[in-house]
Amino acid sequence: MAWEAHAARSALPGLDQLESETIMNRRHFLKLAAAGAAGGALAPFLRTPVWAQAATPTDAAPTVIRAAQRTIEVKGKAASVFGLTRENGARGLVLEPGEKFNVALTNDLGEATLIHWHGLTPPWSMDGVPDNPSAVLKPGETRNYRFPAGAGGTHWMHAHTLQEQKLLAAPLIVHSEGDGKRDEQEVVILLHDFTFKAPEEVLAGLKGGSTATPKNHSAMMGQMTSGPMSGMMQKHMAAMMKNGGMSGMGMMDVNDIEFDAYLANDRTLDDPEVVAVEKGGRVRLRIINGATATAFTIDTGAVAGELIAVDGQPVQLIKGTQFPVAMGQRLDIALRLPAEGGAFPVLALREGGRERTGVVLASAGAKVSRVAYVSASKSPVLGLDLENRLRGVRPLASRTADRRYALILTGGMDGYNWAIAGEPVKVKPGERVEVTMRNMSMMSHPMHLHGHHFQVVAIDGEPLVGAVRDTVMIPPMAVVTIAFDANNPGKWPLHCHQLYHMASGMMTFVVYEGVS
Repeated sequence: MAWEAHAARSALPGLDQLESETIMNRRHFLKLAAAGAAGGALAPFLRTPVWAQAATPTDAAPTVIRAAQRTIEVKGKAASVFGLTRENGARGLVLEPGEKFNVALTNDLGEATLIHWHGLTPPWSMDGVPDNPSAVLKPGETRNYRFPAGAGGTHWMHAHTLQEQKLLAAPLIVHSEGDGKRDEQEVVILLHDFTFKAPEEVLAGLKGGSTATPKNHSAMMGQMTSGPMSGMMQKHMAAMMKNGGMSGMGMMDVNDIEFDAYLANDRTLDDPEVVAVEKGGRVRLRIINGATATAFTIDTGAVAGELIAVDGQPVQLIKGTQFPVAMGQRLDIALRLPAEGGAFPVLALREGGRERTGVVLASAGAKVSRVAYVSASKSPVLGLDLENRLRGVRPLASRTADRRYALILTGGMDGYNWAIAGEPVKVKPGERVEVTMRNMSMMSHPMHLHGHHFQVVAIDGEPLVGAVRDTVMIPPMAVVTIAFDANNPGKWPLHCHQLYHMASGMMTFVVYEGVS
């Protein structure tokens, strides 16, 4: 059923709530425009979730964040999910320049949990991985976290357990000094994949073959990864990934789970969030891929964007309308909206599929038309084209690596067993460490390192001064080398950010000398 709505200039009920919700406006004008950007016809779209808001800087009282149950609506059905909520009802957190991370995490879930501060570099004891080294947070328990937040960036917080599938996640934005000097509106978009099934049921189905469509690649992999054809096959597949993907190769496993819905800020395109924006204004999209098992391509449509940061770290500008983002990764994209205004969907296209989600940016008086949940054609399969083009604004200092390690990513849909093979990554404080990861499986793996930011320094053996980030996607048969400085002692997970791959064994550790 097609429909359309018109943004009106009438007063919007609940203005105080709207101003405290999704859009974080730097201009007083935009705070006022939010009232007139939508009227009664748009009211159903403006039931927006309360996302990140600036915390009051203080060294005395921590900001209380509660892990608690909540109910959302997905495709007309009520869904019981989890959330990370502040005392004022806001979900997520924004820290201002120089402000410390100072949080009291309270568990109101009724079951044990723990939260990882993805993108920050806390002391090891505060990292948020159960029993590494801290115990889980028991029901009713509160635990304080206080450490420097870092230079700024788009980050997020999430459970490091299957609870992540139940949306136990929220934005974590750290503003830099430069953010306040830019004349722009910030729009935070947290992406999820959603299922009405329990995550334990999803994992059991994968192990048993009922949730996914397994492909028997075991014999094929044996032929490809050994013998005289192995080198040729690896180079051929790596070259295809450089050139934008492997859409023509049926043997690649792109998506191993069919989800019930794909969400942007808790909502589908059947009932999207409509964000009030200024005609001709500048918008900074802070996009977080919080999905457990789905990569996306961000499509800015009629408005070309400038990619300005990945994983919270600035990069040299790359212009375009489509930008890939794997699980755990973040993108900051700057937009200049047309002077005449209008409605501008920002879509997240499911990798290799037709499903999509997103939000709509709409200026006052704009006609907002329905965007179909399913597109006419399949979206791209992620490759390494963008990663090859990325250049960090603040690269690591040039120095020779003190240690080099080689890891092999293995596994497959047959039995759904995933692993990282190779010698343990052992380091000493002060060392420069390089880790080369070779993906010998038929699925891509977004590899995330805790407690550090790394730089991509080679792709398929070709050196580059790439992006500084914390999560890099490695396609099938591709080889990516990262470098980092060992400056945060602990036993830090290095794992695939596809939740069910990690839960099935695709995790290793970077272990500092003297840490057990």
